[in-house]
Amino acid sequence: MSSTDGNTDGDTGGDTGGDTGRNFLRAAVARLAAAGIEAPDDDAMALMAHALGDAVPRHALLDALNRPIGPDAGARLEAALAARERRQPMAQIRGWRAFWKHRFRVTPDTLDPRPDTEALVAEALRAPFANILDLGTGTGCILLSLLAERPTAHGLGIDISDKALKVARENARDLGLSDRVHFARGDWMRGLRGHYDLIVSNPPYIALAEMGGLAPEVRNHEPHLALTDGADGLTAYRIIVATAPFCLKPQGRLLVEIGPSQGQAVADLFTKAGFAGLRILPDLDGRDRVFTGFWPG
Repeated sequence: MSSTDGNTDGDTGGDTGGDTGRNFLRAAVARLAAAGIEAPDDDAMALMAHALGDAVPRHALLDALNRPIGPDAGARLEAALAARERRQPMAQIRGWRAFWKHRFRVTPDTLDPRPDTEALVAEALRAPFANILDLGTGTGCILLSLLAERPTAHGLGIDISDKALKVARENARDLGLSDRVHFARGDWMRGLRGHYDLIVSNPPYIALAEMGGLAPEVRNHEPHLALTDGADGLTAYRIIVATAPFCLKPQGRLLVEIGPSQGQAVADLFTKAGFAGLRILPDLDGRDRVFTGFWPG
């Protein structure tokens, strides 16, 4: 994206119509709209802030748009726009995603934290806990959000991806939580020892048959290992529910994120395993999102 001679009569490819941030933004919105982005105005503004290095606070961004944009910021904006036109997720382009009360590093090796998952964090915080096990931790957003709210608690995050674990450790360091959390490579609870007050998980629950219907940002850019089990979407729940009793204290809680249509199937698994206090909780849009129960011991 280059700035040229002030022409603003519809060329949205490379001519931005001048070197002010506002003209760059106008061209960015047009390019994102042409690429099929649902909210091109919002994304263009976020990418502009990213191009400026997030040095300009949101409330001052409009004023900054009236000033010339430097060549370095222009190059960053061009690179970010090209990535977004390829439908790369905003979190991967910016390198972070806001979740609960913090920013978390995000890479193509991790699932993008989503607001729906905050329902699981909110429910977990309704009862006390001293130690947490997070299965399929990814960025660590669930585990680290919970530890940040409970200054005396400790936790363990398990993931099969070494690259995801690297990101989780960086997030723990950024939040000053490295002394209270440990991350380890593992296949769910295989070989684990210990008794936890709380086990949480956002497992891969999308059925293989549903993958084709996902948005390009998800289907083409997020790790499939974190999205689907390659089968009916219930494989991880079968493993977790069957093995969690061996790692939970009496009255210890198990909370898992679920797909909106999986409530009954997951309830059957919890019931057969002997869990009590079963509940399905909604996300912000009112869809089934979290399943919870406790181990009676």
